[in-house]
Amino acid sequence: MDWNHYRFRSLWPLPAPPGEVYRALERVEDYPGWWPQVREVTRLDDTGAVLRIRSLLPYDLTITLREAARSPGAGVLEAVLGGDMDGRARWTLTPRPEGTLVRYDQEVDLRKPLLRRLAVPGRALFRANHALMMRSGRRGLTAQLAAV
Repeated sequence: MDWNHYRFRSLWPLPAPPGEVYRALERVEDYPGWWPQVREVTRLDDTGAVLRIRSLLPYDLTITLREAARSPGAGVLEAVLGGDMDGRARWTLTPRPEGTLVRYDQEVDLRKPLLRRLAVPGRALFRANHALMMRSGRRGLTAQLAAV
């Protein structure tokens, strides 16, 4: 087992139509306004950005996103990740009668040296930290969409 490899899946039932949700998710530069753990976003160009993320645990992650797939009709946004973690992240939106089901899939390998050294003893904490961050993101996006 590679202790620095992670797969995450989160499901966010949101009470908004897929088009509204998609528009919010594709504007990565707006994430700090509704997702507290996304502390800073610097756009590199139309398809890339650098994010600084910090959740409950006392470390920042710097991640470079590069768009890999974009399909508003299919409800898909996918990015290649680099920096403190390498891998992929994908948003998939599915219409539901009460709004949208958002599925977030992420598969990454940690590259940040401190996190790699703490891979075995910190694994459960890293997973819990990610879960907390995702719950907070869902709450923030729900509030953002309600305010529109």
